Amino acid sequence: MGFSLTGTHVIYFIASVIIASAVSGALIAVIQDVTSSFDEKGDDIQDKMDFDFKIINDPDNIPSDVSNYVFYMKNIGRKKISTSTTTFQVFVDGELLLTSNYSFTDESIQVGDVTTMNISKTDISAGSHELRVVGPQAIEDEFSFEI
Repeated sequence: MGFSLTGTHVIYFIASVIIASAVSGALIAVIQDVTSSFDEKGDDIQDKMDFDFKIINDPDNIPSDVSNYVFYMKNIGRKKISTSTTTFQVFVDGELLLTSNYSFTDESIQVGDVTTMNISKTDISAGSHELRVVGPQAIEDEFSFEI
């Protein structure tokens, strides 16, 4: 005696349920990976919004003292920023400055406050220049100026 039509349908039904379960399991894993990636990206964007600063000098009139040019940096983010030569890297015309050639007058900048960054005159000659300051969370600001 052969298999009845009902028996064949039951086998096909069970096979369909197994295949559907495998596909849905794979889709759930992919969706969880995508959701996790979105969460991480959102956290990165939030960190970048929390830490932000801007160089606010007049590009045609850079103040100086005996040995340094003076640049003003304002905290425009949502958190206090620690200012040190380990927190910030400074580039002039694409060249990374030695940490001994720049300094900050304050140890940190509160939200909305301004600090002074001093850069040695030996690193900046007369003419047009590009200053790039990279801070926490790789937040950066570029500033073109003339000496």
